[in-house]
Formats: sequence, structure tokens, C-alpha cells
Amino acid sequence: MQLTGIDLEFWAVGFFAHIALLVVLWTRHRATVFPFFTALITSNAIRTIVLYFIHRRGDEHAYVIAYAILAVLDLALQFCVVYEMASHVFRPLGKWAPDARSGLIGIAYVSIAIALGLTWLSALPSAHSLLRTMLTRGNFFSASLMTELFVGMIALSVTVGLPWKTHVARISQGLGFYSLICIVIEGGHSYFGTASDAGISAILSYLRMTSYLIIVGYWIVTLWQDAPAPRELPEAMRMQLYSLQRRVECDLQKLRTWGR
Repeated sequence: MQLTGIDLEFWAVGFFAHIALLVVLWTRHRATVFPFFTALITSNAIRTIVLYFIHRRGDEHAYVIAYAILAVLDLALQFCVVYEMASHVFRPLGKWAPDARSGLIGIAYVSIAIALGLTWLSALPSAHSLLRTMLTRGNFFSASLMTELFVGMIALSVTVGLPWKTHVARISQGLGFYSLICIVIEGGHSYFGTASDAGISAILSYLRMTSYLIIVGYWIVTLWQDAPAPRELPEAMRMQLYSLQRRVECDLQKLRTWGR
């Protein structure tokens, strides 16, 4: 497998971008709030190093096997990040919102079924080996699944009336947008084919990598920033809540008196 100079440049930029994002996560104390997301970014940085040194050895078979193992790990960590984002949205006070857990389980089952169906029906190009074919379809399945999960979570949050906090929203937007880009890229590979026009295939791959680097930069900027402070209640609303609290206390006092 031959890599051009621009391929190596993308690898180098991606590695340093991941390091910069990790620095932001730890220095701004986001790593403890989003441990699975931090683990995903750490895994991506380590993957770059591992695949680079395997590539330097020139062993293509070992490279494909390592890529497949790391791809499975990446998908597992993405699942964990989805759960992490869902817990921030649907369990804001340490307890799941009513019907949120069952709704999320339903979304997960439906998303897996749809992603499997789309992967099975898609006319993705076959590679020279079974492992490469499985990797191609696995990438498409992963992108479809992540997109559907984030769309389903947004729809569920609107249904139950729970807002997305700033940093949770930024992480989710980045992952959801990148998954959507991957679906488009894989669709382009399917339409043009990887063997018939290597030039178009390379352009699509560069578009995917460029999109990911833009998203990492977006995370670096937005996660460095502090979340906006909660807005103070207007004076009129504060007085209404105070009056309501006083009324509830009076009613409770009456109930205690009648109970005696």
C-alpha cells in the first residue's frame, strides 16, 4: 500500500489536532465530564501512531488487520459517547427522565435495524479481499448508525422537553455531522467505484479527512470556551414563584391542621 505525501500530511495534522483537543479537554477540565469522548479522542491519536509504524514496515496484511481491530474499538467507543451524551441530556439530575430510558432503547433497536438494512441493500463496491469488503460495509454501517442515533436523540429530547447543554450539543453536532458526511462519502464510493476511478476515490477520501479535521478544530474552539452562565430569572417571574411557594406552604399548613 502506497501513501502519497499528502496522505502523510493528513496523518500528521490529524495527530497534532487530536493532541491539541486532548490538551483542551484536560486543561479546561472537560475530560472528567466527558470521559468516553476523551477516550475516543485518545484512541484516535494512538491509532494514528500504530497504523503509521505498521505502514512503515510495509506489511499490508498486518495493516488491514490492525485497522479492522481499531475500527471495532472506535465503534464501541462511539456507542459509549452516544450513551454519555444521552445521560447528560436525559439524566440531568442523576435520574433518568420519565420514559427516556425506554425511548432510547427503542431508538437504539430501530437505528441498528435500519443501519443493517441500508448496509445490506447498499451497492457498495467489493474489495479485493473479504476483510476489506467487511471494512467498507462496516464503515457505512457505523456512519448510518451514528447518524440515526443522534437524530433520534434530538427528536426524543424535543418530545420530552429537555434542552441540550452547550458542550454536549457541540460534541453531538460534530459527531452527527461527521457521520452524515461519511454516509455521503461512502455513497460516492458506491456510485463511482474505488477501482474504476482511483482519482475520484482519493478526492472523496480527502474530503472526508478534511471534514473531520474541521470538526476537530470546531471541538477545540467550542470546548475551550466556557458554557454560558444560566440566565437569571426576571423579577416578575421570581415574584410569581415566591407567591406560589407561599401558597403551597399555606396549603400544607392547612392540611396538617385538618389532619389533627
